[in-house]
Amino acid sequence: MRVVLQRVSHASVSIDKKQVGKINQGYLLLVGIKDGDTKDDIDYLVRKISNLRIFADEDGKTNLSLQSINGEILSVSQFTLYADTKKGNRPSFTKAGKPDFASDMYDQFNQALSDAGNHVETGRFGADMQVDLQNDGPFTIIFDTENK
Repeated sequence: MRVVLQRVSHASVSIDKKQVGKINQGYLLLVGIKDGDTKDDIDYLVRKISNLRIFADEDGKTNLSLQSINGEILSVSQFTLYADTKKGNRPSFTKAGKPDFASDMYDQFNQALSDAGNHVETGRFGADMQVDLQNDGPFTIIFDTENK
């Protein structure tokens, strides 16, 4: 699995000009899934994301977690995180998970985030989505379970 995490002041996702998910301060997660990803990958990412300390404390140091600030998560499926651009100029997405598998894993991931005590909003798997965000920092971190 690959997750691009952006610390945001606010974020939302819309489909056909209708807002389907919205958060205030927290994380925007762009989530890519490949065939072969496992529940262990989900557990690893949920633990890292839930405990990540990248919010400022009263001294301005990044010591606070998402839960410490009552932050929220907006999770958006993003198969293009597995784009292969080695050949030519048109990306190949053959490394991305097959839709049925990836959709199930995406749902499991979001449920695990919620079960860990996070408020989670989502987009819709496979939909053409428009994401609006205000990156806070900017602060962006990439997680890849192949490198855990």
